Amino acid sequence: MRSVRKSVIRKANREIKAKFSWKARAAYLIAVLVTILLGLGSRVYSSRLPEFVANHFGDALWACMIYLGLRMLWVNRQLSVALWGSLLFCFAIEFSQMYQAPWINHIRATTLGGLVLGKGFLTADLIRYTVGIVVSWALDQGCQKLAGSNTRRDNDKPLK
Repeated sequence: MRSVRKSVIRKANREIKAKFSWKARAAYLIAVLVTILLGLGSRVYSSRLPEFVANHFGDALWACMIYLGLRMLWVNRQLSVALWGSLLFCFAIEFSQMYQAPWINHIRATTLGGLVLGKGFLTADLIRYTVGIVVSWALDQGCQKLAGSNTRRDNDKPLK
């Protein structure tokens, strides 16, 4: 009798987790799309924006999009996993720009390749990426607290 009750509870918990996961993934997807639009807008309308915004926000928003994308993929993991994962990814892309072989420069010459891989290494980009990711992480933490979601979904440990 007791094992039947436990299996029913486990099944209900899995269903709740699945519903939460899809809602959270949808919210992160919307955030990713909004961030992409803002980032592209910061490039297209750079002449109409303040110089500081035009010079720095595009890269920070790109890093923000990477963070949000990782959160969408890893919705049940700790926020710090996406924080460190996105920093590692962004830094790897930036350092890869030191490699200037003809085949990768051909990819970088395309619009999508240039947006994803960048063109050349800039130390300032590392700072922009870090700021974008840390701001995204802080906003994500705030949203988690506002939503009352202060535990991980997979083992009920507090988020860090």
